[in-house]
Amino acid sequence: MNLEISKMVANAARAITRDVQSYVTKYCKYQQSILTIEQFTHFGKTASPKESYKFLRHEVPIRLAHIMQEISHLPKNLLTTPSVRMVSSWYVQSFNDLLNFHEEDKPSEDVLSRFTTTLLNIKRRHDNTVETMAQGIIELRESEGEGAILPAVQYFLDRFYMNRIGIRLLMTQHLALFEKDLSKSSKSRFIGVFEPDCVPKTVVMDAVENAGLLCDQFYFDSPGVTIKEHNSVEAGKEIIQAYVPSHLYFMLFELIKNAMRATVETHSDLTELPKLEIDIVKGKEDLTIRVTDYGGGIKRQNMDSLFAYHYSTAPQPDRDFTIAPLAGYGYGLPLSRLYAKYFGGDIQITSMEGLGTSAHIYLKALSADAHEVIPMYNSSVARHYEEENQPINGPREWTCDSFYDGQVSSYAKPKSRTSLRQDRKIHHSSKFSIDRWMKTSNR
Repeated sequence: MNLEISKMVANAARAITRDVQSYVTKYCKYQQSILTIEQFTHFGKTASPKESYKFLRHEVPIRLAHIMQEISHLPKNLLTTPSVRMVSSWYVQSFNDLLNFHEEDKPSEDVLSRFTTTLLNIKRRHDNTVETMAQGIIELRESEGEGAILPAVQYFLDRFYMNRIGIRLLMTQHLALFEKDLSKSSKSRFIGVFEPDCVPKTVVMDAVENAGLLCDQFYFDSPGVTIKEHNSVEAGKEIIQAYVPSHLYFMLFELIKNAMRATVETHSDLTELPKLEIDIVKGKEDLTIRVTDYGGGIKRQNMDSLFAYHYSTAPQPDRDFTIAPLAGYGYGLPLSRLYAKYFGGDIQITSMEGLGTSAHIYLKALSADAHEVIPMYNSSVARHYEEENQPINGPREWTCDSFYDGQVSSYAKPKSRTSLRQDRKIHHSSKFSIDRWMKTSNR
């Protein structure tokens, strides 16, 4: 572990010789290009590697720069933990790797190939970012106690992990389209990682099956599940939705897994467990999936903690455990909510202590309305860290106000729109904007 950290720090030091920080500052002033599911799938149908390259060689460094600026605002005691230092060095190295393409305006086939390989290497480098950052929080808590986990850490983790979701989607979409060992056949119904005619019920059934198998491993039993569909837009027809199935599966598996665990633990004395009820409903604006269990519910005083990182009602699992744990890390729900919010949706949970819990996944029904929601770094964000989690009173910190919906008071929408207009003046359009990107894809 220490040897690996030393290597990472050495690589980061070499990267600094190229004046990486000046480029981070420069790219952070560029506005991020926000895409919809419709734009992702439309471009994916006709995209060429060159068009994708022209967009991503600017967009990925811009998004990296925004979050790298925020990492520097972390409390020093967290920033200096071995795991967080490692994560920080990964970001420096990845940003530096992409700078190699800064001057390549007219890419040859060799440049395009190297770029795709670079994205693949970056993706692999960051595969364990969630776990490594989580380990950094654990290291801080073990060395300084629970009081060291300041509210600013929760604020940062939401933004850090959402930024990661967006960057990885851009990279995996390119790789799925153009990396020959990863791209799907021409007969595939997928467009990159998107499925234009995704059937939510199929994803639900996969999540139910796998959560049930995991529950059986731990408890030697699992509750049955009933699934119902209601399509109010096209009565009688199967519900379909353009989406990233892996994102939807992540959310569903977490909620179903939690519901099964609560059911088994609450009713271990019964010969037949109460079934989970899953409803899939499509309206004109929302597609909603409700997961209802009769696992005893959650105390009202604990409801606000459900989406806090490292909060779990289950004991923390043994780090050396060989089977994937059923629960205990406290990251499943907050990350699931970020996946839902990423394209303008949400996850909300209601509960009745003594009876059970209902979790609702909300998705945008129309792909044209499903915009990316990612964090923006600006003067307001910097003040938020410096003033110890004071409410925002200036330019907004997210690309879409929908992120604030359903959040606690510290995520109140910005009050001032005048300062928002002023703050936007420091942002410059990236050299290859989304408008130009969409224009080239229509040729």
